[in-house]
Amino acid sequence: MNTRHTSARITRRNFLHTAAAASGALAFPAILRSASPGGKLNIAIIGCGGRGAADMAGVMSENIVALCDVNQKNLDAAAAKAPGAKKFTDFRKLYDDMKDSEFDAVVVATTEHTHAFATLPALRRKKHVYCEKPLTRDVHEARIVTEAAKAAGVTTQMGTQIHATNNYRRVVELIQGNAIGPVRECHVWVSRTWGRQSAEDAAAYHDIVSVLERPTVEEPVPAGLDWDLWIGPAPMRPYSSVYFPGPKWYRWWDFGNGTMSDLGSHWNDLPFWALNLDAPLTVEASGPPPHPEIAPASMSATYTYGARGTMPPVKLTWYQGQMKPPQWQQKIIPAWADSGVLFVGDKGMLVSTYGKHALLPEKQFEGFVPPSETIPPSIGHYAEWIQACKTGSPTTCNFAYSGRLTEANHLGNVAYRAGKKLEWDTAAMRIPNAPDAERFLKREYRKGWTLG
Repeated sequence: MNTRHTSARITRRNFLHTAAAASGALAFPAILRSASPGGKLNIAIIGCGGRGAADMAGVMSENIVALCDVNQKNLDAAAAKAPGAKKFTDFRKLYDDMKDSEFDAVVVATTEHTHAFATLPALRRKKHVYCEKPLTRDVHEARIVTEAAKAAGVTTQMGTQIHATNNYRRVVELIQGNAIGPVRECHVWVSRTWGRQSAEDAAAYHDIVSVLERPTVEEPVPAGLDWDLWIGPAPMRPYSSVYFPGPKWYRWWDFGNGTMSDLGSHWNDLPFWALNLDAPLTVEASGPPPHPEIAPASMSATYTYGARGTMPPVKLTWYQGQMKPPQWQQKIIPAWADSGVLFVGDKGMLVSTYGKHALLPEKQFEGFVPPSETIPPSIGHYAEWIQACKTGSPTTCNFAYSGRLTEANHLGNVAYRAGKKLEWDTAAMRIPNAPDAERFLKREYRKGWTLG
């Protein structure tokens, strides 16, 4: 590829090629005709702290017309950057008060247990949506959001920012170009060791909080935080600093799904893209005995996938924390891949991190000439979504793609919590060999909260 080819020179045709490579199918959302000056999008930001602040910065080229956060501190900080925006504490009130003519799109960056609740009203009003990863808290919500996005026909994007990197594109080209032959085995590992563990282990593995059981002592709610709204659809519990601020909350099953669904959105994204993965046939997991409330610091989950076109069946194994693939233990994997993805093909292997990849064994691939670059550089994860909202071009992490990825990640946790190997019937959303495990696919919501 011509190295002078910059993002500004990407043609509509090439951009569609990028999206097709990412999602496996093209979906053309409705073209937005914004009434705002200069054709800019009118965007509502729901969740303004943490990732929300970064997401807001990513779309500041457009008009920020509404801000919502349960934490007044976050809301005030965002309002200082968008002083003309309307301010809300409850996103349900935002949707009640805002007229369709006032906003075109929504960015959702709340805690993941409220993602579906903040996203669905926008989709049902045919507003474009950018939602942080993971798309939802559970499998049931992921399927509902995915189907709602399809029915709405709007532009969607999950916040899997690493998907926009050039390194991922080069890996996809190598795998799909048969550089290491048919891939029948894949390993994904992350070094982050957050979750239920002792104070000693939390210190050793750099966790941000140590907790083994639900706190019994109630702490004062921080000034400016609406704790009832933060809890949202989850069962009410007294405030504790082991839940807030984020991302402490993500280890609690009521609010998130631990490292698996969080970092899995980034790391499992690469094999999902490169290997054209969809719904797994089976999932089984291992790790410490599951706790009813807290996700594990270390665990492993193994998925089997059937043949996809010319690609053979493949087994993908996820490892987090102190669990590592056998190739790591045998020191086959380079030391620079502290977290990474290993594709094992009939003719060799490929290891990749976020920003670097290598063919293994290195001596075998000396002089290897990579295939021509066919996936053009991304114009940027946020820019891609904004352009798609305005032109109708597809995005590479639309909900049709990221919804399947989210479901698969959640199923790893379902298998872990159930303690059984699961056979997954994706069409019926059932687990025929272990129906008792289906209780982990969804949950009941607190009174006053419904997905409708």
